[in-house]
Amino acid sequence: MSESYKILVVDDDPAQRTLLNMCLEQGHFKVIEAENGSEAFDILDREQDVRLVITDLDMPVMSGFQLIRKVREADLRYRYMVVLTSSEEKESLVKALSLGADDYISKPVMPEELRLRVESGVRLLRLEIQEELILSMAKLAEYRSDETGYHLERIQHYTRTLARDLASKHPELGISLPLAEEFARVSPLHDIGKVAIPDAILHKPGKLTPEEFKVMKTHAAIGGQLLKDIQHKSGSPYLKVAYEVAMFHHERYNGKGYPIGLKGDDIPVAARIVTLADMYDAMTSERCYKNPFSHEETKKIIVEQRGEHLDPRMVDSFLAQEDIWLAIADRFDE
Repeated sequence: MSESYKILVVDDDPAQRTLLNMCLEQGHFKVIEAENGSEAFDILDREQDVRLVITDLDMPVMSGFQLIRKVREADLRYRYMVVLTSSEEKESLVKALSLGADDYISKPVMPEELRLRVESGVRLLRLEIQEELILSMAKLAEYRSDETGYHLERIQHYTRTLARDLASKHPELGISLPLAEEFARVSPLHDIGKVAIPDAILHKPGKLTPEEFKVMKTHAAIGGQLLKDIQHKSGSPYLKVAYEVAMFHHERYNGKGYPIGLKGDDIPVAARIVTLADMYDAMTSERCYKNPFSHEETKKIIVEQRGEHLDPRMVDSFLAQEDIWLAIADRFDE
C-alpha cells in the first residue's frame, strides 16, 4: 500500500527521529529527516513528491506551527501533515489543527497508531490522485471534441445542484449529500468515449448521416467499458459511478435511448441527472453545427421531454432552481 510514498519526519530530537524512522521503514515508506521547520520547508519546496509530513511543534529556527502555516500559504502540492503532541498540549493541538494540520499522534508514539494514522493520509492522497487522473481523462476527451471552454465546469455545477435538490426532495432516489458530490466529481467523464470517435465525425459541421450517427453513438459504450475495466482493476466504488454516467447518460426515460435501451428507474440515477445537465449545456452552448439556444427555448424543450427523454423528478427540480442554473451559466460563460 505504501511503497511509493515518502514521509518527511521533522523533529529536533535525533532519538525521536530514529524511533519514527524505524517504525515507518517497517511499512516500506522512504523516510526523509529534517531537524526544524526551515529545513523541512526547503525539502518540500525541492521535492514535490514528498506528500506526507510528520512534525513536532516546538523546534528551534522554525517551529512546527510556522511550518504548517508556511506550507499552507505556499503554492505547493497538498501535503498531509501530522503533528506530534502530548496529552497535556491540547491548546497546541487545537492551534496546529486550526493552521491546517490534518491529524495528530500522541507521544509516546505507538507503532500501530502511527501506522494507522499514516495509512489514513495515504488513502486521502490516493483519492486526490484519482480525482486528478479523472479530470485529466475528461480534459483529453474535451480537447478532441468541440466542447471546449468551461463545459466540464458547468456540467459539474449543474449536476451538483440537481443532485443536492433531489437528495432533499426525493429520498426514494437514495441520494445522500456525499453521493451527490460524487456524482458531480465524475460527471466530467460522461463523454470520455469520444476519444475513440474519428475527427471527421466528431467535428463535422453539418448533420450526421445515419451511418455516422451510428458510429457517434458508440462513444457511450466505449467510455463505459473503459471505466468499467479500470474499476474492476482498482475496486473503486467511485469509478463504478463514473462507469454508470459514461455508459448510460444517453439512455431515455421512455426506453428509447442507447446503448442498451434502459427505461425509467432502471437507468442509474447518476446517469439520469447528468443527462439533463448535459442536455441543458449542449443546447445553451455554441457548437460547430449550431448556434446556442436561449434559456427559455431550452427550458421549453426540457419541459416537453418530461417523462419522455427525462425523468420527471429531474425536470421539476430543474424548474425549481432556474435562477441557480442561470447563475452557473453566467459564471462560466465562454
